[in-house]
Amino acid sequence: MARNMQPIAKRCKALGISPAVMGYKGKETFRNPKGQMRRKKSEYAVQYNEKQKVKFVYGILEKQFASYYEKATKMQGKAGENLLILCERRLDNVVFRLGFAATRRQARQLVSHGHFTVNGKRVDIPSYLVKPGEVIAICEKSKTNALFTSLTGENSPVVLVPKWIEKAEDGISGKIVAMPARDDIDFEVEEHLIVELYSK
Repeated sequence: MARNMQPIAKRCKALGISPAVMGYKGKETFRNPKGQMRRKKSEYAVQYNEKQKVKFVYGILEKQFASYYEKATKMQGKAGENLLILCERRLDNVVFRLGFAATRRQARQLVSHGHFTVNGKRVDIPSYLVKPGEVIAICEKSKTNALFTSLTGENSPVVLVPKWIEKAEDGISGKIVAMPARDDIDFEVEEHLIVELYSK
């Protein structure tokens, strides 16, 4: 399986996003502060940067991202918003948003290792697209894992769960109560630039 191994802080700086979006709240970079003072970017470069930003945040490679875009264009509504919603519905992203993983990268690994169930059935595909009504939970065998007890116990970090996901009081499961909306995206992105790029 192909993996994105790009350095977090360096890549975030290049794309103009905060490492906190990736789940790395204590990772900032102040090296070469004048590094962004370059000549004006071309229209293509600006559009390409937006695409790379979304791919990097969600950990999606080019082939799958292009597939998402093609699917987004066939859905009702705006293609750009549909694209972001498809990315947001990924199981690894939902696991991260529920606070079951510290970062999206970690969430992707945990899903791949089979630590989560969807409606009681184990799912180990990070790109699985969740639907309203589905319940995502930590597997029974994984509940005692030190990682999960630290993320879901009494001293677990406070996580702002989006309104389209309802986290259970037990702290080890969550339910998809609606489809995500455009305003649920937790980072700044101009998706119309991605549409313009693919429309060329």
